[in-house]
Amino acid sequence: MRRKYRFISLKNKIMVFFLLSILIPLSVMVVNAYFSSRQMLESKYSILLADVARQSNIRIEEYLRDIRQISLISSYGINSYISAVSQDNYPVQNYLRNQSIANEMQATQLLMNYITMKDRKISIYVYNMNPGNDLYISPNKPIDYAYEPRQEAWFNDFLESDDITRDLPTQKDRQVKGEGNWAIYNLRKILDMENGKLLGVMVISVDIEFIHELNKRMNVGSQSVMTIVDEQDRIMFRDDYGAIGQPFESIFPMGGHVDGGLDRQIVRVKGSEHMLIQAGFESHRWKTYLSMPMDDLTIEDGILKRNLWMIITVLLLFALVSTLYISSLITRPIKQLMRNMALVEHGKFDSLHPVQSNDEIGLMAIRFEQMSAELKQLVERIYEEQEQKVEAEIRALQAQINPHFLYNTLNSVKWIASMQRSDKIVEMTEALISMLRYTARADKGLVPVREELEHIRHYLVIQKVRYFNRIEVHVEVEDDSLLDQEIPKLSIQPLVENAIFHGIANQKDGVLTLEVRGIGEEQLWITVRDNGAGMSGEAASRLRERLAGSDAEGGIGICNVHQRIRRVFGEPYGVSFRSAEGEGAEFTLIFPYRPNEGGKRPC
Repeated sequence: MRRKYRFISLKNKIMVFFLLSILIPLSVMVVNAYFSSRQMLESKYSILLADVARQSNIRIEEYLRDIRQISLISSYGINSYISAVSQDNYPVQNYLRNQSIANEMQATQLLMNYITMKDRKISIYVYNMNPGNDLYISPNKPIDYAYEPRQEAWFNDFLESDDITRDLPTQKDRQVKGEGNWAIYNLRKILDMENGKLLGVMVISVDIEFIHELNKRMNVGSQSVMTIVDEQDRIMFRDDYGAIGQPFESIFPMGGHVDGGLDRQIVRVKGSEHMLIQAGFESHRWKTYLSMPMDDLTIEDGILKRNLWMIITVLLLFALVSTLYISSLITRPIKQLMRNMALVEHGKFDSLHPVQSNDEIGLMAIRFEQMSAELKQLVERIYEEQEQKVEAEIRALQAQINPHFLYNTLNSVKWIASMQRSDKIVEMTEALISMLRYTARADKGLVPVREELEHIRHYLVIQKVRYFNRIEVHVEVEDDSLLDQEIPKLSIQPLVENAIFHGIANQKDGVLTLEVRGIGEEQLWITVRDNGAGMSGEAASRLRERLAGSDAEGGIGICNVHQRIRRVFGEPYGVSFRSAEGEGAEFTLIFPYRPNEGGKRPC
């Protein structure tokens, strides 16, 4: 007795399963994606800003290193930029010793070239420590000759120190007129090359505009702000030059930070939070800070939330639609299959027998059991087909009687010709019978060369009679062991036929040579040569194209032989030829050499 279960549609089962399998992982994934993305966002920006700060410091120090190199070369004349000045001439030192017009022009020309190299972003001042004039070169602003740097504390402190060169943090360049002339100074003592006496001090004023341009290039696409401080944590550079010289704590109350290296912290300024990245210079006791408002991250965080909600909505709609579609897609074929089974079983469209089951799959299983009865009919049909196959085989065997009848008929013709002493007819009939037996014989497709040559001998018997013995045939075999090599059946006859019909058929002294020889240790060549009319260049080109192309299929001619050889033995083998008009033709069949067991390759 079959138990009865409450029917639950397979469609409903699929919908519930798919919705649960999508909604639960989706909820977990969305929550995890939100928090992970927020952390990744903060980490991405901190790494990005740290890398920008590090790269900015490297570029600034490279620039200042170039400035120190310029001050060194220009002070001591070791230069490779001004070819007019020899290596043993020191224009700046010569000027400090003697303020002649020639010395001033040489020194000015030298320094102006270095200023041009740096895109006119620097000014150079040479202060004479001996009685004499100073030298000022500023490409952008007028010189303030009333300014006296020797009264400045930084100038005297440098003179009293043992330093030869020194970089000063940002300060106003008072040697030129104008407002906001913020610059970084490079100081260098100029010592006499002969006695080491102090001749003067060179000051290279570097406009901090170069840092501003560098900051714009490094911060493309970022809202960060760069701030550079000196060893006393006073601002050396910031986009708003008004903050230069102020303590960094006045802008960002750090609340403690790690000196040197890289450090990230969140600083609250005027009610808003900022991400602050710190990076120290390698050669200076300066630091670079990059700050970015956390509101920028909040904007991206809002975009992230909006995108996540959009994804959730789209996925829910997709889950609902896809669940309905998939459930219908699965159940609809099953129901159709059940109806088809009923039609196959009963051969009608009405009065389908109801089957009790709790879902469509159960119903389909019952139908499958019932259709097992159809297996008997299928076996009966297979049996009938087997009988029809046997009848077809009998008809095929019957068809084999026809060639046998042809052989008997030809034998009768040969007997009658023999009785009438018609030797040529007897000879031709025997040759034709042998050829028919050879071509109709069922074999594997490969035959020894010996059998092929025997077949050619019978063929030539018929052709000689046809052409009244005007064809002279020579067969040359290099070694008898080559006659045991196997080649595709009926490979040589098309070449011999081609040589007779197209070469020597119309000649009185036609000569046909058939040569079998081995080439090296790998190949067997069978050459068919005639002394006929040969081929024109155009005809030879067409034949080569056919042999090389894909249109060599079909027929029983040369191209057919070529294709059959290649299909059996591969690409290197086939038919090759050479022919010239009036010089006959030579066709060669190329086969692989396959030594017989215990045999040796003829040399």
